[in-house]
Amino acid sequence: MSEATTIPVTKDVRDRLKQYGMKGETYYDILKRLMDKVDYKSFMERQYKKLEEKEKFVSLDEI
Repeated sequence: MSEATTIPVTKDVRDRLKQYGMKGETYYDILKRLMDKVDYKSFMERQYKKLEEKEKFVSLDEI
């Protein structure tokens, strides 16, 4: 891990963040896992949008 920093948050936000964690996870672990999920979801949404923009794409819902 590179140089650590401090990010000020309210106790409410800190407590909410704790709820996303699993036993033994640090805040760093929790945040990294959540960001990885968001990155993947965003990537997939961009890919689906590209497919929908193509003329020959047919959604499975339309079949």
